[in-house]
Amino acid sequence: MKLKALAVFGTRPEAIKMAPLIKILNKSKEIGCKVAVTAQHREMLDQVLSLFNIKPEYDLNIMEEKQTLSDITIKALKGIEKVIIQENPDIILVHGDTTTTFAAALASFYRGKRVGHVEAGLRTDNKWFPFPEEINRKLAGSLADIHFAPTKKAKQNLLREGVSPDTIFITGNTVIDALKVTVKKDYTFSTALLNDIDYINKKVILVTAHRRENIGQPLKNICKTIKRLAEEFTNLEIIYPVHYNPSVRSIVFPILNGNDRIHLIDPLDTRDMHNLMNRSHFLLTDSGGLQEEAPALGKPVLVLRDVTERPEGVEAGTVRIVGTSQDIIYREAKKLIVNDREYNKMAEAVNPYGDGYASERIYKSLLYYYGIIKERPVDYLPYTV
Repeated sequence: MKLKALAVFGTRPEAIKMAPLIKILNKSKEIGCKVAVTAQHREMLDQVLSLFNIKPEYDLNIMEEKQTLSDITIKALKGIEKVIIQENPDIILVHGDTTTTFAAALASFYRGKRVGHVEAGLRTDNKWFPFPEEINRKLAGSLADIHFAPTKKAKQNLLREGVSPDTIFITGNTVIDALKVTVKKDYTFSTALLNDIDYINKKVILVTAHRRENIGQPLKNICKTIKRLAEEFTNLEIIYPVHYNPSVRSIVFPILNGNDRIHLIDPLDTRDMHNLMNRSHFLLTDSGGLQEEAPALGKPVLVLRDVTERPEGVEAGTVRIVGTSQDIIYREAKKLIVNDREYNKMAEAVNPYGDGYASERIYKSLLYYYGIIKERPVDYLPYTV
C-alpha cells in the first residue's frame, strides 16, 4: 500500500520550492501525495500553481485584506487540522519558515502525525530577524520528525539544537530543481517592458526589497541609494518589482519615480523573475530565496539585511551582506559596476545550494525513513562549509 503524504504550503516561495518534489512524488509507485494550500498569498501563489500545473486537492483560501499574523495562524491551524482528519496522511510535508509552515506542523502534532520539514535548519539565532520567519522555522523544526537540510551548515544547526542525526538528510535546495524548468535561453517575458531592456549593452540591476524589518527608514535608505546609483552611472538599468504591500509602495514610488532608467513594475511571475535574474548583472535584495537562486545562475547578490540565515553563500563568496546603510550599499554596488575583477570573483564562485536533484534525494530519504529501501541516500556535500 502506498504511503500517504500531504504537502502543505501557502505562499509563492514555498510553492516554487515544493513543486519539483510534488512532481516526483506524483510519479512514484511508493508514495501518493495530495496538496493543501492555505493561500496565505493568493495571487502570487496561483501563478506558481499554474506554472507547474499543480491542482491542490484542498484550498483553504484564507487570505484577507490587512490580515495579521494571528489571523493567518488561527485560520491555517483550524483549516489544516480538518484536512488532516479527512485525509489521515502518514506524513505532512512542510517547507521553510512561513506562518503556514508553523501552523501545519502544529496541526500535525496535535493530530499525532509525522512532519517532514523541507529546507530545515536555517538559522540566524536572532528571533526578531527575520521576523517572523526565524521563529516559524525553529518551531516547525521542533515539531518535525524528519529534517531535509539543504546544506551541511543547516544540518549542524539542527545537531546543535539536539536533533538526532538519524533524522537529518542533506539534500540541497529544491529551488535549484525549479530553475531547471523555468530558465530558458531565448525566453520572451510576459511583462512587455522587460523585452525592451538592452541586456547586452547595459548593466541591469534587479532589486527586491519588502521585508517587514526594512519597512520605514531602512527602505528609504535603500531607495535613496538606488536613485544615487542610477543618477551616477548612466549605463545602468534598474528593475524593481515592487511588492503590493501599501507600506512598501508608499516609500518606494515617491523616492524612485521619475527616472527613466529605474523601472518600477508589479511583482513578476516565477518564470519572468527567474529569467530576469538570469539576464541581470547582479541583485540587490532582502529576499531569502534569491540568495540561493541567483548564485545558481552565476549572479552576485548584495543582501539588504544585517544578518542572513543562508551564510553558505557568504562564505562561498557568491553573496555579500551590505545591510541598509546608504554608504555601504553604494560602495559595494559600485564595486560590482566598475570593477570586473570584484564582479567575477563573486559571479564565478561555487554555488553551495544545490545541483538540481534535491527533490530526488528527499524522495529517496522518505523511502529510507519508512524502510522501503535499505540504503541511506548519500548526503549532498558539494561544499566544505
